[in-house]
Amino acid sequence: MANMQMLVMVLDDPALLTGVLKAWSEAGIPGATVTESWGVRRICDLAGCEEVSTFLGFTKVTRPEEVNHYTLFSVVEDLDTIERAVAATEGIVGKMDQPHTGLMFAMPVTKVWGVPKCCTPSQEASGQKG
Repeated sequence: MANMQMLVMVLDDPALLTGVLKAWSEAGIPGATVTESWGVRRICDLAGCEEVSTFLGFTKVTRPEEVNHYTLFSVVEDLDTIERAVAATEGIVGKMDQPHTGLMFAMPVTKVWGVPKCCTPSQEASGQKG
């Protein structure tokens, strides 16, 4: 795992979560962490920006009745897998440069602790165990 990357996506439409996770799996990403998230712009729309003047006040306004976004992230073996995942994601949500699709980015990962060797995509494909 020399060229590990972290893929992060903020998914604009929560209804597309299952499709995106399936697309990531088919692209070679065996697992991801998903959290509910809210952008400051959405918080301003819901609560009014005058109520969102400091970070300390976020806990009072970040609990709307519905989920506005999901943030997904996963450590991935290489940039090729990231490219496949981005293409597969765009097949579900549309081109990422269009409004209301979300945001995706990748960044290098220097070291990972806690990822079982048996669960990396290349080892799953070959049937190897860690």
